[in-house]
Amino acid sequence: MSTREREVLALIAEGHSNAAIAGKLFITEAAIGKHVGNILTKLELPPSDDTNRRVLAVLTYLRTAPTHPS
Repeated sequence: MSTREREVLALIAEGHSNAAIAGKLFITEAAIGKHVGNILTKLELPPSDDTNRRVLAVLTYLRTAPTHPS
């Protein structure tokens, strides 16, 4: 996953919409959609009526993100 894709996924994990992420990163909402699609593909999360792929992507992110001591 690219640095930008990890950045987008981190912002998704914070609960931001595609529009909000686009504003924060100063890129188009279409570019965010492309990054999200790439993230879902790379995480092997195919479309499904039974699951929310964004939630599954965030769970994967949270499981693999390094923890920082408080």
